[in-house]
Amino acid sequence: MTTTDSPPLWATLLATFFGVGRLQPGPGSWGSLVTVMLWWLLTRWITPSWQPMAAISLALLVVAVGIPAATRVARATGLKDPQFVVIDEVAGQIITLIAVPVSWKSLLAGFILFRGFDIVKPPPIRKLERLPEGFGIVIDDVAAGLYALAVMQVLLYFGVLPR
Repeated sequence: MTTTDSPPLWATLLATFFGVGRLQPGPGSWGSLVTVMLWWLLTRWITPSWQPMAAISLALLVVAVGIPAATRVARATGLKDPQFVVIDEVAGQIITLIAVPVSWKSLLAGFILFRGFDIVKPPPIRKLERLPEGFGIVIDDVAAGLYALAVMQVLLYFGVLPR
């Protein structure tokens, strides 16, 4: 289904994470990297005890606005999952960093783990991609973020990453 209509500006801005999705190569990796850097900056003003709740709230907000934005952009372009839509990577990357102490090692590990799960899409993530429109675009990255979060927590528990 191709249409000549342009998506609304709000949807384009959110879906591309304010244009980050237009960066090449690998717009998904750029979306994740910018998210990690912004999270690092944000945590300068959020006390460590409040960071998990802040990450959860931010992830919920990104999912809530990301699904309709991705839907509108996908409909307007006629593409099932446009590469330049990276709001899904933003959501998954934030989920990966819930309850993770902020250090360069943990942020790097979270970035690598999330991108790995997002690219490989182990079961059932690949099936989630088939869900309709923005829900399918975003929810598979939410699942990849949950997988990466689980691995991050194991790494923290066993002391591979500093607490």
